[in-house]
Amino acid sequence: MFGVFTTFTPFYGFHFFIAAGLAKIGRGNILAALMSTFFGNPLTYLPIGVIALKTGHFLLGTEFEENMNIGHRFAGAWRDLKDNFWAMFTDDRADWHRLQGFYDEVFFPYMVGGIIPGIIAGVVCYYLSLPIITVYQNRRKGRLKEKWLERKEKKAAKQAEKTAANKKDGRNGARLPADISPD
Repeated sequence: MFGVFTTFTPFYGFHFFIAAGLAKIGRGNILAALMSTFFGNPLTYLPIGVIALKTGHFLLGTEFEENMNIGHRFAGAWRDLKDNFWAMFTDDRADWHRLQGFYDEVFFPYMVGGIIPGIIAGVVCYYLSLPIITVYQNRRKGRLKEKWLERKEKKAAKQAEKTAANKKDGRNGARLPADISPD
């Protein structure tokens, strides 16, 4: 659930860390949260992004531009970061308008708009996977119980064999003087 929810956030590259943190806070399975971040993949990121952006613009009361080129917004934001980094060491003036536009038109609406669909998708995936996980765990418990019973039977057979050998030797479980170690 936490991993699927995390894929609806714009924090690409940090989904593993966020999912693990949410699972830790929510006392969930961290490994399952990490694995469920693969819900976001090259096939699903486009629909996830569109759903999150449209929902975010709706919730914020802004308009989602259907023909907005998100790639240009990302490129402009990175260009601002690079140019402003070099401006610290030169006489150039820092300009943040492309990064501000990216934040206002893409990042913040994506972040806000990913919450509701992320929760819905996380809950749906949780309840869809719960029966499968339950069946797996029950089968595993059955196999472990079989192994345990098999080992128990082997141990009992060994013990019976040992007891039979002792009776044959006339020991009946008592220690003979040869068995006693000198102190």
